[in-house]
Amino acid sequence: MDILYLLIPLSVVLVFFILGGLWWAIDRGQFEDIEVEGQRILKDS
Repeated sequence: MDILYLLIPLSVVLVFFILGGLWWAIDRGQFEDIEVEGQRILKDS
């Protein structure tokens, strides 16, 4: 039971890091035009 006092705050911190990384990627335009990148890979020779 004592391990929950460690795991719950660590999991909350991990979620904040994941959400921060997702926000950073969206803010920097990583997901603006995902269709073009898929087509670029197929057309690259």
